Amino acid sequence: QDFADSVYQMVAQKFQELTDNFTSMHARHKTLAGIVMTKGLDIRQAQVIVLSSGTKCINGEYINDQGLAVNDCHAEIVARRAFVHFLYSQLELHLSKRREDWERSIFVRLKEGGYRLRENILFHLYVSTSPCGDARLNSPYEITTDLNSSKHIVRKYRGHLRTKIESGEGTIPVRCHNAAQTWDGVLLGEQLITMSCTDKIARWNILGLQGALLSSFIEPLYLHSIVVGSLYHTGHLSRVMSHRIEDIGQLPASYRRNQLLLSGVSHAGARQPGKSPGFSVNWVLGSAELEVINATTGKRSCGGPSRLCKHMFFTRWAKLHGKLSTRVPSHGEVPSVYSEAKLVAQTYQSVKQQLFKAFQKAGLGTWVKKPPEQDQFLLT
Repeated sequence: QDFADSVYQMVAQKFQELTDNFTSMHARHKTLAGIVMTKGLDIRQAQVIVLSSGTKCINGEYINDQGLAVNDCHAEIVARRAFVHFLYSQLELHLSKRREDWERSIFVRLKEGGYRLRENILFHLYVSTSPCGDARLNSPYEITTDLNSSKHIVRKYRGHLRTKIESGEGTIPVRCHNAAQTWDGVLLGEQLITMSCTDKIARWNILGLQGALLSSFIEPLYLHSIVVGSLYHTGHLSRVMSHRIEDIGQLPASYRRNQLLLSGVSHAGARQPGKSPGFSVNWVLGSAELEVINATTGKRSCGGPSRLCKHMFFTRWAKLHGKLSTRVPSHGEVPSVYSEAKLVAQTYQSVKQQLFKAFQKAGLGTWVKKPPEQDQFLLT
């Protein structure tokens, strides 16, 4: 508990610092998230490495086929993207000629190719409220005594994959069996569907936080713990995070079913009243200030792309690809299309299919993907 409270205090303090003692207009938030890095469980050596806020998703009409928009601005999802940004910076230290730069990196190079996290480095996610989706349902704070009528509905969908509502809040169980959304459908006004935070975190517990691109360089990285500020219910949250996919079967080397430690906070900050702001902020260790994204458009308020968008990551990945040791033997040219670059990490892709099948086999629904056109952009 003390450790969880320290994680929360460090994140809150960093946010206070970055928002001029909460006076900045961008201090307003409904959900705040952050990732803290420790060596072992020594809180004295802990560092906040990313911070984020937000509760909204992109509006379908702003969906972008150049990888320039961030689709999901829920705080914990932005925190993961900021974490990926941090991982790129840590790999980039290995491009340096100077030994002290490599020694500063959290990664060590492997003889057989690729990189591994240094011994004993742990990552802890703080999020101020229970992640949306199945983890937030059946939270004791949201269930009143007389619920007999709707109890069976909740039970019927217990553990079910859920999706966020475009430009709204809350989640609904996955309905469609056909898991492909279409580009023209979305542009013509069909609801853009995004998977809930609970489901995405469950996915990180199998695939890791690094995503497909970085899997060509590094072994999967998992969270050690999640600390939740309020609306917290351990039993339910842990069931959602790990018990839903117990029969996923054997996973390839370096992948695992990650068992998260879960904890609440003794005295969480009060929830902010009023409507959720339409922006999301992010900060990554090493950057001077917060970046602000308009959650509806998925771009910065000035209209430029966020440092966390797919295009920026693809550019950094391509730059590293020619120069760094990879885990995957490279066949010829670096792919120039984003969707192809993601396929380079074949093991990652096969584990992802295994995960989706496990959800279906457990009767929990089909993972809904974004239209494929979204990932078919070129490196420019």
